[in-house]
Amino acid sequence: MLLVGLALLTYGLVYVWITTLFGNSVLVEKLLRGRLLAHLTVLRPSFFHKNSTGGLMALATNDVLAIGNTAGYGVMTLVNTLVGASVVIVMMVTFVSFKLMLAALLPLPLLAFVIIKLGGKVRIRFMAAQAAFGNMNDHALESISGIRVIRSYVQENADLAAFGRVTEDVMTKNRQVSLLNAMFHPLISIIVGISYTISIGFGSYLVLENEIMIGQLLTFNIYLGMLIWPMISFGEFINVLQRGTASADRLEKAFDERPDVTEPDNPLSVDIPASVSFNRLSFTYPGAAAPSLSGISFRLERGETLGIVGKTGSGKSTLLKQLLRQYPVQPNAAYISEAPIERIPLERMREWIAYVPQEHLLLSKSIRDNIALGKPDATDAEMDKAVAMASFDTDIAGMPEGLATIVGENGVMLSGGQKQRLAIARALLVDSEMLLFDDSLSAVDARTESRILKAIRRERAGKTTFITTHRLSAVSHADWILVLEGGKVLEEGTHEQLMLLGGWYKQQWERQQMEASLEEQGDEHGDA
Repeated sequence: MLLVGLALLTYGLVYVWITTLFGNSVLVEKLLRGRLLAHLTVLRPSFFHKNSTGGLMALATNDVLAIGNTAGYGVMTLVNTLVGASVVIVMMVTFVSFKLMLAALLPLPLLAFVIIKLGGKVRIRFMAAQAAFGNMNDHALESISGIRVIRSYVQENADLAAFGRVTEDVMTKNRQVSLLNAMFHPLISIIVGISYTISIGFGSYLVLENEIMIGQLLTFNIYLGMLIWPMISFGEFINVLQRGTASADRLEKAFDERPDVTEPDNPLSVDIPASVSFNRLSFTYPGAAAPSLSGISFRLERGETLGIVGKTGSGKSTLLKQLLRQYPVQPNAAYISEAPIERIPLERMREWIAYVPQEHLLLSKSIRDNIALGKPDATDAEMDKAVAMASFDTDIAGMPEGLATIVGENGVMLSGGQKQRLAIARALLVDSEMLLFDDSLSAVDARTESRILKAIRRERAGKTTFITTHRLSAVSHADWILVLEGGKVLEEGTHEQLMLLGGWYKQQWERQQMEASLEEQGDEHGDA
């Protein structure tokens, strides 16, 4: 009965030990993934230009898993090694011979050398395998997101062949890791065999010298056999540890990245953005040779609209990024309510701004969920108003499930114009102090554009708006217009003033009006 009780107690203790250990392993993975995502959210675009999405996914999956495995299985093997080896060695010394124990353990330094040497190679090859896994993730993401283009150019076979080469590289590098893993057990067995040989030879000598009995020698060999698992366990621990440290190094590189834009040391309190002004602001992208903006100056009062136009690559989007604080801004060159923008808390800036980028982020959720991304607690009335302002209400009414319609990955179920209007509705729902449109009306027709702009002027009276566009009709109502070329202000003024200048703006306006007129005539002939 006592033995049964001890067996149950042992089982219970082992159960608690294993579940606690592996439970903590899962907890480590959870904490690391949460910390990694939180860290990535504060990093600026320059970091994501240097690091691929697939590589970051590999960090959050395989690398975190390897660290968790070290914290769980690795710790278990280490404890097994220490406890098992300690118990056996104590029994060797107590019941047999201290001298025989030392002789039998002479190969242990060789064992340690071999394991550490192999472990170092495992670490190097495992890092290469993880990098290859990140490349595979990248290729898979690109293939899936670009499947329409791949099909349209009949490049399915070429893409499959390229993906096959990437997966072959992943397999090769993981095989190299596995080959090293497979060397642990045979080498440990060889070294244990050497220990057996030493123990039998030296033990026989001790028997002849009457220092130990023949039964003690047999007992010692049994103990030596009991050391095999702790030795194998130690090799397994080193293997798992090297994988974990390799992944930890990769994660550490990501955690060591510091945000380009940080909170100000001496923040200023600004209640509302009463004005926005740039004073000869210049900006150069990290690593670029020439500035993308040079000497930009303007002043905009609250409630006014600034139009920003120019050729492709003239710096329109870059100008908006200065307000978004995506990059460090030139000191004392940009002001909000007369306060330098770099001294205003980032959280405060984000509260003021709603941004509609050129590339729209759409989640594989319902239209309602996508629009409510910036305001999850929005009421139905607020939602309907934002949808109507974005001229998206008619489209939604024609969908069987209305706002509950699932848009698919990256809005695959929506047209380009619908994606744009969904993004506009999302920004309008927030009803922020400043609204930034980055060429966000390019996919809608002129009439829809006119309805959206009229609704914005009507509903956002007293709030500031920035619009970058190639279509000049979108900014003809603006209080001030900047014409950029090569990052510099080529022309500026109101629509009327720019028309009187007779420069680039007037030429573009007349050309676009003529094109619009021809399109209308074509539509009329088509209807007829």
